[in-house]
Amino acid sequence: MPFVNKVKPSETVESVVYKIGDKVSSNLEKDLQSIGLQSFPQKITILAFKEEQVLQVYAHVQESKLLLKEFPFTATSGQLGPKLKEGDKQIPEGVYAIEYLNPNSHYYLSMKVDYPNAFDKSKTIYEDYSEMGGDIFIHGKSATVGCIPIGDKAIEELFVLVQAALPQGVEVIISPRDFRNNDEWPVIDFIDWEEELYAIIEDRLKAF
Repeated sequence: MPFVNKVKPSETVESVVYKIGDKVSSNLEKDLQSIGLQSFPQKITILAFKEEQVLQVYAHVQESKLLLKEFPFTATSGQLGPKLKEGDKQIPEGVYAIEYLNPNSHYYLSMKVDYPNAFDKSKTIYEDYSEMGGDIFIHGKSATVGCIPIGDKAIEELFVLVQAALPQGVEVIISPRDFRNNDEWPVIDFIDWEEELYAIIEDRLKAF
């Protein structure tokens, strides 16, 4: 999805947060208070579930990880199973991190997911990693060919939350389904390593 990353040199992360920060603070006030916070958490983890088409934000509060917010996908593409190549329209599956925030996205606001990660690269048939695809973002609007769109209001809230937590690193776990509620792993016909991948994801989800 290369065009997601084209920029219009008009905004910075700081200018966006300045413009929408008060509105987002107001929107999230009750959510924050419900888990005992008065300000944005300094550490968060993002969980995304393809089958349920939902994105969850967990705040790390002392020794606990508490559900702060849930956002529905506004569109989806592909099927269950990991992303393998450029143009397959698959949303990746695995344990990732947010690389950076894009304040000038064609999809309003976006944040880059670091696909392909080391695990993805260890399983690819391609010697040139660029053939695996890339430019995977969480973004606004309601269209996608392999990214995760959550709409403009939701991406504003997530953008500000990630901006506050990014210095501590923001983990993104993308799973075919929520294994905490349904522990049946999908069988993916075109690979033979899905059990290894899903064991990693399921184990990581146990913390939440």
